Amino acid sequence: MEISSDQKETIKDVSSQKGGLKTMPFIIANEALDRLSSVGLHANMILYLMFEYHFDSATGTSVLFLWSALSNFMPIFGAFLSDSFLGRFRVIAIGTVVSLLGMFLLWLTAIIPEARPAECNPYQKKCSSPKPTQLALLFSSFALMSLGSGGIRPCSLAFGADQFDKPDNLKNETILQSFFNWYYASVGISIMISIIFIVYLQDKAGWAVGFGVPAGLMLLSTVLFLLGSSLYVKVKANKSLFPGFYRVIVMAFRNKHLSLPQKNSEGRYYHNKASKFVVPTEKIRFLNKACVIQNPENALEPCNICTVQQVEELKALIKVFPIWSTSIVIATIIGQQTFPLLQAKTMDRRFISNVKIPAGSFWIFGIITLTLWVAIYDRIIARQVAKFTKNPRGFTFKQRMGIGLFISCVATVVSAMVEDLRRDRAAREGLSEKPEAVVKMSAMWLVPQHCLMGLAEAFNAIGQIEFYYSQFPKSMSSIGVALFSLGLAFGSLLGSLIVGIVDDVTKRGGKESWVSSNLNKGHYDYYYWILTILGVVNFFYFIVCSWAYGSCEGEKIWDEVEDMEGEEVLTSNESPILLTM
Repeated sequence: MEISSDQKETIKDVSSQKGGLKTMPFIIANEALDRLSSVGLHANMILYLMFEYHFDSATGTSVLFLWSALSNFMPIFGAFLSDSFLGRFRVIAIGTVVSLLGMFLLWLTAIIPEARPAECNPYQKKCSSPKPTQLALLFSSFALMSLGSGGIRPCSLAFGADQFDKPDNLKNETILQSFFNWYYASVGISIMISIIFIVYLQDKAGWAVGFGVPAGLMLLSTVLFLLGSSLYVKVKANKSLFPGFYRVIVMAFRNKHLSLPQKNSEGRYYHNKASKFVVPTEKIRFLNKACVIQNPENALEPCNICTVQQVEELKALIKVFPIWSTSIVIATIIGQQTFPLLQAKTMDRRFISNVKIPAGSFWIFGIITLTLWVAIYDRIIARQVAKFTKNPRGFTFKQRMGIGLFISCVATVVSAMVEDLRRDRAAREGLSEKPEAVVKMSAMWLVPQHCLMGLAEAFNAIGQIEFYYSQFPKSMSSIGVALFSLGLAFGSLLGSLIVGIVDDVTKRGGKESWVSSNLNKGHYDYYYWILTILGVVNFFYFIVCSWAYGSCEGEKIWDEVEDMEGEEVLTSNESPILLTM
């Protein structure tokens, strides 16, 4: 059936009415309220697990590490569902509703007494353990919140960009940049408010109110996002890169019996018309067999052969894996949020006069440091450093990653030294058997380690993401986000493993665990020294990987637009929120 010119104009007019500034309150509010409600829950959760579910500090920390790991694995699946099947709008909508259900379940654990073990102070006597049904309700809430965030976080920024992405508009790039700035600003502000306001509510008004407010905010987020449904530009799911990677591997193994053509043998490899890649590189040569033309007929059947570009994309991914692996240990170090909170709870938290900072809010100093560094680096510091390095970015991508790794080691050294001082002060004050007592030592001693953690994350995380983006074509930009998220996930798994091993080994023979719930009898300073050793080893491992990788600052030539098979090459505007949760 042929569409008339009038019908085409009508369709174009309807399409042009979608998207734009009118959608921004709904999209930005959805992401900001999600962060506002979820971050505050993470910040103080160790206290809820210890005092309401009677977990010891090691078990509670391991549970939170596992929750964080699941939350960072899920965005990878969310991005895959969005790109391949459901589209961004549906994935965000489903994720928002699932997150709301998770927060509602968590709220129920706070308002229903039967959902928790009998009230008991674990510092004063041995308390009853939670029943399986009680744990099932608690862990179900965690799982649902992780699933929900997996739908929201990988798609929200790109979905917002879809509302403005109109290449025929000369101001398109400026408008997109303005949107990104507002997006990041709203998310950063919401995180700071959450760490201060939600944590304060939990401390002063109790868990029922402290969990009820985030659930209410998430309900508001859900309603606002769905109300804007008719206004959104909804880009349909198209394709994912993962099947292409799989096909390259399968075709390389299927052609393993073939002999590779001689170097620079043009015409023997399958490529798109006018492609910049007509011959594959010599690294990881086995994969080149996936694009070898056995006979001219194969070239006419793309399902039986891969292009040189596809082979080189998989090689680029494989090549960055060693450097990516160095992000796991720093993710473990930066993810240390529960133990500093327990330390702060035993210290004098007065800030100005008699105003006390909630123990879970000290994390704000790291976020402020990260935010300030990001704000001033490009405008001031990079220009000054460039005078010495002759690099317009100031430091290279790998240098920034390495500096971040080094600063994280300094942060754990400072953490160990401060804890050693705190524990010694507690012993001299006769508080070894009084875990709830407040040591006559200001909690402001913890601020430097939080600031150093924030600075380490600012250097490493931004350098890491920019490194991935510089090494991949635009069609693989979402892979950079996935690798970043994957590093955080494995870092959380490693953190859980370390805490479990340290707790199990050090309490053998009836001894007090280094990560005991009684900080005054444990040795958290030794735990921090273990992290320092791992960080130093990881730093030198990074130097080796960086040397083996070679230069990464040269311009990479990729086929970004043309595509012989008529398939649309996807580009992504995704970029991670660097404040790891």
